[in-house]
Amino acid sequence: MNRIASSIKNRLSLRPPQEDSLNILAGLMDSLVLQKNCDLSAELEKVRSAYPVCTDFERGFPSICFALATGVGKTRLMGAFIAYLYLAKGFRNFFVLAPNLTIYNKLIEDFSKQYHPDFVVETADTIYMVETKKEGAMEDSDVQEKTQAALQYCKYASEFTTQNGGKPWKYILIPHNMVQVNMSFDYLARGCEA
Repeated sequence: MNRIASSIKNRLSLRPPQEDSLNILAGLMDSLVLQKNCDLSAELEKVRSAYPVCTDFERGFPSICFALATGVGKTRLMGAFIAYLYLAKGFRNFFVLAPNLTIYNKLIEDFSKQYHPDFVVETADTIYMVETKKEGAMEDSDVQEKTQAALQYCKYASEFTTQNGGKPWKYILIPHNMVQVNMSFDYLARGCEA
């Protein structure tokens, strides 16, 4: 797996079938000629030599289909493919075909979600991603979803930073009522680390 594909795999938390598909795409993109009026027969032969099940592009350009089981995360894989083609090959235009408005709206929602922590605090030995929430909201599904996303981010950030001489990342969710003017960050961190 090349560096860009590996980074996308980690950032999107791809499952093994998604990771395999991304590796296939990355390999094909490195071997295929990606320009108009290429020799389709030669390009098809490159694909067929690695994946004999592919016998025809069925289009006037290289066209590849990935078969994944229901529930594996085809939308996330599509996002990974788009990210890879943008970062590795500089593609800037993508056409996403959705079979109905429900799927279309879900795609818009999935690709529009952004998460920004309340605070990032760096101490002598750790970088903390910090959220403060009302005590009654700590168990809300939105808060729990953000917590899981933040924990995943901290896990991957820590893997990268510790391999490169940096500090580990940790996530802290602090109830508002716990924060008092006479408390140190260290005290809050010890009481609230996830």
